[in-house]
Amino acid sequence: YADMKGLMEELDEWLRHRIRAVYWKQWKKVRTRYKMLRALHLPEWKVHELANCRKGTWRAAMMLNTALTKTIIVVRLGYPSLSAHYLKVRVNY
Repeated sequence: YADMKGLMEELDEWLRHRIRAVYWKQWKKVRTRYKMLRALHLPEWKVHELANCRKGTWRAAMMLNTALTKTIIVVRLGYPSLSAHYLKVRVNY
């Protein structure tokens, strides 16, 4: 109970990482990755670097952290933040 805030933040980080991995799997082709990363307004060199990444899904999701930031995932994509919700509903004694 005392460490609930830390647990929620840790779970929130893992979920965002998993969301990035799912998006990376959806963008199967290099052409699709290139197009979707360009839509995120990244520099051309960064788009090229990420789109042509040959790493695995989990590692690529870690690199995608610079493109799909926390604010983009929460605000634009509509995924709720567990830690923000916990801080809103918790009871302080």
